[in-house]
Amino acid sequence: MLTRIIVVYESVFGNTERVAETIGEGMKEIEGTEVVVKKTKDVEPGEVLNYDVILIGSPNHMGGPTRSVKKLIDALGKLGLEGKKGAVFDTYVRSYVGKAVRKMEKRINEKVPGLKLIADGLSTKVVGLGRGHVAENELPRCVEFGSKIAKQMIS
Repeated sequence: MLTRIIVVYESVFGNTERVAETIGEGMKEIEGTEVVVKKTKDVEPGEVLNYDVILIGSPNHMGGPTRSVKKLIDALGKLGLEGKKGAVFDTYVRSYVGKAVRKMEKRINEKVPGLKLIADGLSTKVVGLGRGHVAENELPRCVEFGSKIAKQMIS
């Protein structure tokens, strides 16, 4: 049976996009998965009903997820996602490690109770401000994160 996975993200400077695509690459390595990676602006909330697993990613924006990611999570809460699985990820600079991840997990648990989080969120370090870049040693962690979630779904 094919496991359908969607990775939805917001990216301001391209770093979270790179992380989302790298997570997707890790998932695609696992036979039996179909993976779609999309920006939040390109996803209609109801579209996620077509997927078994929903990953949501955001850069840290003032210590939390972006407004569009919060709006997406709130919209998902109106869909009744019982039986769906999920996970979250963020990108950070300086001391913001895990802040958006924790806030997204909390928001999902409060507003989207049917979506079961199946992995601890991944927080990925970005080096430099503005158009910085994902720290090279972080990308293998992104592949592993995606692979681990996909393996969990097909076993």
